Amino acid sequence: MPDVGASARATPRRLLVLGGTGFIGPHIIEAALARGWHVTMFNRGKTHPELFPEVERRIGDRDGKLDALRDGTWDAVVDTSGYVPRLVRDSAMLLRDRVEQYVFVSSISAYAEFSVANIPETHPLATMPDPTIEDVMPFYGALKALCEQAAEAALPGRTTNVRPGFIVGPLDPTDRFTYWPVRVARGGTMIAPGTAVDPIQFIDARDLAAWIIGAIEGRHVGAFNLVGPATPMPVGELLQHCIEVSGSDTKLEWVPTEFLVAHELSPGGDLPIWVPPEGESLGFGQISNAKAIATGLKFRPVRDTVADTLAWFRTLPPERQSTLRAGLSAEREAKVLAAWQGRGKGSTKRAGKRKAA
Repeated sequence: MPDVGASARATPRRLLVLGGTGFIGPHIIEAALARGWHVTMFNRGKTHPELFPEVERRIGDRDGKLDALRDGTWDAVVDTSGYVPRLVRDSAMLLRDRVEQYVFVSSISAYAEFSVANIPETHPLATMPDPTIEDVMPFYGALKALCEQAAEAALPGRTTNVRPGFIVGPLDPTDRFTYWPVRVARGGTMIAPGTAVDPIQFIDARDLAAWIIGAIEGRHVGAFNLVGPATPMPVGELLQHCIEVSGSDTKLEWVPTEFLVAHELSPGGDLPIWVPPEGESLGFGQISNAKAIATGLKFRPVRDTVADTLAWFRTLPPERQSTLRAGLSAEREAKVLAAWQGRGKGSTKRAGKRKAA
């Protein structure tokens, strides 16, 4: 392989980003530009074409239209848009002799199970009965694991597999984290899930991006869990940050997991980010981040993430703000909250009538 880095050391280092216009892509590009990198974006050119006019663009498609990448050399490539191993294999094989390092953004969902706490990077990975299946929804985690393996097979010893948990902050299109500061800011009595001490983990996209650029500059390869804060945060602490940042009068009504599930509210879905620390999900909010911290991972204050997320969300069009993409609707929350607050009252009244009779 040619020494791509020899010329790069005399000029700005060169980064190729596969994707770059969605959620984490812009944060990675901003982090690279801030450190003096020359950045090339490869995507279809359809989403946010106005972003980064100063950045070199290559137009194509991950699925069979890679011609725009057949020339050029880069110090590293960051793959933010790989979901099936065939496409990761195609890009990695095409670029392996013209990049020094392949950074693949995977997920902690690549792990086979979460029944233990403090899961390290050596924890068993998810598998699937037929590795040729490309149906992402039911096999998201297993496909991410196969993507990691495809990248490593193409660039052995030169691949960095990044395993984030929930990625949060400004530009997040999922609203999974955003739901909490927005809901708290609305005020009133709200459902707080489980117990106040249930651990949760997430990472600000900007902290993730900063670590990725640092990992490239430090040539850190292998697998890394990118989760934060520095230690798992109780969900009650996050909600208190939301109250203080928003200045709302919100009252937290802690509703046990059993009651929520009985009323068909799903942990991690209807109540995003939070998953009860028990049974098969015991370790989901307690993944080890020691390896990433040892290689430079730093975290901004959670209050800053809450404030910045809320401020960004309020800049969105009114129609986008009116319907969150995650969490409970006001109507559904009110219905479950009324059931929780009214529990047992019916049986008490019936008992009173029997006694009077």
